[in-house]
Amino acid sequence: MKRILLTLEYDGTNYSGWQRQYNGLAVQQVLEEALSAACREKIAVTSASRTDAGVHALGQAAHFDTNCGIPPEKFPFVLNTMLPQDIRVHTGRQVPPDFHARFMTDGKRYTYRIINSRHGSALKRNTHVHVPVPLDEAAMARAAETLLGEHDFAAFQASGGTAKTTVRTIRAVSLVRLGDEIILTIEGNAFLYNMVRIIAGTLIEVGMHKRSEDAFQEAFRTLNRLSLGVTAPPHGLELTKVFYPEAAFRDPEEVRWHQP
Repeated sequence: MKRILLTLEYDGTNYSGWQRQYNGLAVQQVLEEALSAACREKIAVTSASRTDAGVHALGQAAHFDTNCGIPPEKFPFVLNTMLPQDIRVHTGRQVPPDFHARFMTDGKRYTYRIINSRHGSALKRNTHVHVPVPLDEAAMARAAETLLGEHDFAAFQASGGTAKTTVRTIRAVSLVRLGDEIILTIEGNAFLYNMVRIIAGTLIEVGMHKRSEDAFQEAFRTLNRLSLGVTAPPHGLELTKVFYPEAAFRDPEEVRWHQP
């Protein structure tokens, strides 16, 4: 058995999210069906992130085990002839048998995109959230900077979250305007359920001057979800990149050999 890691991109518009489910078509199901057909065996994949319905990915990561003879680097070429055009596999590589796409992550980067103009965009309607009233991006950027560092993000979790701890570290955050677009980029060691969308929704309210620039600091103090704004719509969100430590790609025997 070989363990293979894929990186893939998808437009989440037509899917009920990443995770396979009974009441809708999921990205996981489509990928597993293509892999099972290509390898002529039943394949199950495990992803780094279970993105919600409508959420997109530029750098999703997923691993699977297989006995098939397709070289790891050839999986993108094989799968992209079988997958719909809104799912593309970019890379394939063999990883150690104990590698885990979800539990070995060293962090993730997300991007949230807003169209801030009186009229929305036809071409970007599925990837950007339309806000028709003027937004103060300078105030939004100042508020976003207060997220940096390690904090208890208990107030930033939607109901249904199952994290054992709500302490997270935000390593980088930026908010910039490019014409009518406002782009939020946030990178951290881990994220809670709907955390980025809650941050985006709060920043939109800050930009509308409906909420104070110190809203995040207040939420850290109170740990109360009501200290923050609404959860922003899913289609503005993109899983941009998943990070792994180099040690995750070492064989277990190699790791033990290098230990002092």
